[in-house]
Amino acid sequence: MSLDSIRQEWFSNVRGDLLSGLVVALALIPEAIAFSIIAGVDPKVGLYASFCIAVVIAFTGGRPGMISAATGAMALVMVTLVKEHGLQYLLAATLLTGVLQIAAGYLRLGVLMRFVSRSVVTGFVNALAILIFMAQLPELTGVSWVVYAMVAAGLAIIYLLPLLTRGVPSPLVCIVVLTAASLALGLDVRTVGDMGELPDSLPVFLLPDVPLTWETLRIIAPYSVTLAVVGLLESLMTAQIVDDLTDTASDKNRECKGQGISNIAAGLLGGMAGCAMIGQSVINVKSGGRGRLSTFAAGVLLLIFVVFLGDWVGRIPMAALVAVMIMVSIGTFSWASLRDIRRLPWSSSVVTFATVAVVVATHDLAQGVLVGVLLSGLFFAHKVGRVLHVGSRLEDGGRERVYTVVGQVFFASADAFAAAFDFKEVVPKVRIDVSRAHFWDITAVSALDRIVLKFRREGTTVEVTGLDTASATMVDRFGVHDKPDADARLMGH
Repeated sequence: MSLDSIRQEWFSNVRGDLLSGLVVALALIPEAIAFSIIAGVDPKVGLYASFCIAVVIAFTGGRPGMISAATGAMALVMVTLVKEHGLQYLLAATLLTGVLQIAAGYLRLGVLMRFVSRSVVTGFVNALAILIFMAQLPELTGVSWVVYAMVAAGLAIIYLLPLLTRGVPSPLVCIVVLTAASLALGLDVRTVGDMGELPDSLPVFLLPDVPLTWETLRIIAPYSVTLAVVGLLESLMTAQIVDDLTDTASDKNRECKGQGISNIAAGLLGGMAGCAMIGQSVINVKSGGRGRLSTFAAGVLLLIFVVFLGDWVGRIPMAALVAVMIMVSIGTFSWASLRDIRRLPWSSSVVTFATVAVVVATHDLAQGVLVGVLLSGLFFAHKVGRVLHVGSRLEDGGRERVYTVVGQVFFASADAFAAAFDFKEVVPKVRIDVSRAHFWDITAVSALDRIVLKFRREGTTVEVTGLDTASATMVDRFGVHDKPDADARLMGH
């Protein structure tokens, strides 16, 4: 990496990165504790993981300004493993998760993001916005009016302060002002300290205390594979979103490797596996964070806060952080997706809403994205399959029928392709001109075989002309109509 790129990624926005890192660090604390509770482990496991992952990913990640730490999506995957086998097996699974993610980076699986459509990304974003808001509801149910007043005041600060000045991130001002008011007035409200005991020591290097046997691998492998997939999926989707927010590009394959390295480091320091956080990444960008320094500062300040300033951090009212997360939820949701429903194709809206529904129902980002991608693929195949035209004309005084095929022939259009030919017409010769068509798969080749052989059975001579190089290669490898004993070989299919 050149000196100029280091300067650009690390020191081009020092003040903005440090201030945004401060906001993110404060917002990370209750989330890391909450995710630890979800996973069934001590709060320090999530806090150490968040510190370690954020610091390491600042150096190894492919997306400057993106925040990675312990997340709810990953915590949900860990629940059964922790319950049945304990923390040490979780740490071992975290190490294996890192190894799998590094392998994914070297296999360049980051390019798979090109198969995730804009509709799926929109559904992913909207689902996360809804989940972030839903996660705040426990802090807003069964509480006194004071909590609602504090949240309202926090939102007022967040949205109105930028109208006066953008010198200081409004979420940071919200946290400071509401904490000061809570302490000065002696308000009886839930605080960060009520979430769980904050650690009072630095993390130490340790190896998971598990037997190095095939049985251990059998136990942790399914969880590690799931964690690796969910982590990479959420990280690459978040990277795409931050790319859009900042109008900059990221290295998706480097991000895969970086996530793997940071998870290995977390596992060796007693932390759980994590990945990119869309909520915190949006907070970072909205607060002015752009470079790697913001991610690094968030991790370091998080550790300083919980270990050395735990008594003060513990007094931050949860209402202040709820206000920040509601802002994140509102800012994350793609309101344009609702406004443009009538303008967009119906298939695009179906994909978006299906992705949202599955993620919100299952709280599993991977399942929602998988459903969205599958639906996108089906709609695309259906749409392209309809872009096929087979025309025909008589030549040579009615002795030759010429069929002209235009479009894409593959599994979704093969039946329509075969149905366009008249096998009962009595002509000595048929020529099939495919110079403006392309054959994509063995289903298309098989359809061509059947067409040619049916004409031959009717006593018609058949000639196929105009195959492009790729289509000709497919036909040569998998076609049987131009091979000896074609009828017998086709029956064998």
